[in-house]
Amino acid sequence: MKARLTVSTENPWESFVGYSRAIRIGELVEVAGTTAVQGNEVLGGDDPYLQTVNALRIIEESLTKLGARLSDVIRTRMFVTDISQWRAIGKAHGEFFGDVRPVATMVEVKALIDPRLLVEIEVEAIVHQSDG
Repeated sequence: MKARLTVSTENPWESFVGYSRAIRIGELVEVAGTTAVQGNEVLGGDDPYLQTVNALRIIEESLTKLGARLSDVIRTRMFVTDISQWRAIGKAHGEFFGDVRPVATMVEVKALIDPRLLVEIEVEAIVHQSDG
């Protein structure tokens, strides 16, 4: 049986809901829906671009803790509260994944867990054993 490695960002919802920020089993890494939250602060305020950048930084840190990199990401899913902001959100996504070009989905949702949140992103990655 392959080891199950987990990462927590100490987000207040993680322990309450009972989930991990990210899990790695073998070559597979899954990162839970991630927002621009640090403690009780929403990083980036009401700017969808900055919220996306900060969520992706948290994702990148989680991947790194599990021996993965952004270049290992094969899929992203972006949940946004206002699809008319797709260009700002897409610009940030492109800055992180422009050369990687994972498959990506962006969908508008009615709301996220906190009304201040505009973007939530989850990713899947595959790490080759020789890479990490």
